[in-house]
Amino acid sequence: MSRLEGAVVEMIFLNPSGAPELGCSECSCRWYDRLTNSCYECGQVVSEQEIAEYQAALELFYAERGIKP
Repeated sequence: MSRLEGAVVEMIFLNPSGAPELGCSECSCRWYDRLTNSCYECGQVVSEQEIAEYQAALELFYAERGIKP
């Protein structure tokens, strides 16, 4: 989550198929280097909390659609 003009903004977006995607909490970029666990644009490291929030959103997406990963 990031702060934008005093508001807390969750950085989980939905792709065209409706699946959640995690965006960078610093620059809102949606591209991550999974080897370093950081944003390609600004280098911000993805926090464990952000990963947990994304995982929860993904599990909800799967449950709503009856998908078993």
